[in-house]
Amino acid sequence: MVIDHISNSSKYYNLNPLFKKAFDFINSTNLNSISIGHHEIEGKELRVIVADENGVSESASISEFECHNQHIDIQFCISGIEKFGWKPRNTCFLPRNEYSAEKDVLFYNDLPDMFFTLKENQFVILYPDDVHAPMISDGRIRKLIFKVRI
Repeated sequence: MVIDHISNSSKYYNLNPLFKKAFDFINSTNLNSISIGHHEIEGKELRVIVADENGVSESASISEFECHNQHIDIQFCISGIEKFGWKPRNTCFLPRNEYSAEKDVLFYNDLPDMFFTLKENQFVILYPDDVHAPMISDGRIRKLIFKVRI
């Protein structure tokens, strides 16, 4: 997992060839007027979900404690304050169900080891080894969720 501010995004270009395209999208798009929903950037290899929703309680988010096998998430906070739960996948032992290849998600009944917060212009890079519970907030969150195909 990586947590940082968008002004430092160039430090992470070499981690994956699609990261630069994701960060270029952030820097070249009017993020307050982009439509909510799914947008393809580089076909199925790189897409972004634009979300503008009310946050959820910690318990509601933890009930969807998730990770992915086929994608890296880059989650970028446009506005609001978003808290995440996090735990390394290799320390999760309570899968809720089987992995869904169609949705690229596996849910766990484990509890996070820690929590962190993103504010405006901050991002987190979540790898398949990062089990996460996003969208914890008392307020509204506008964010981008990039899906980077591995």
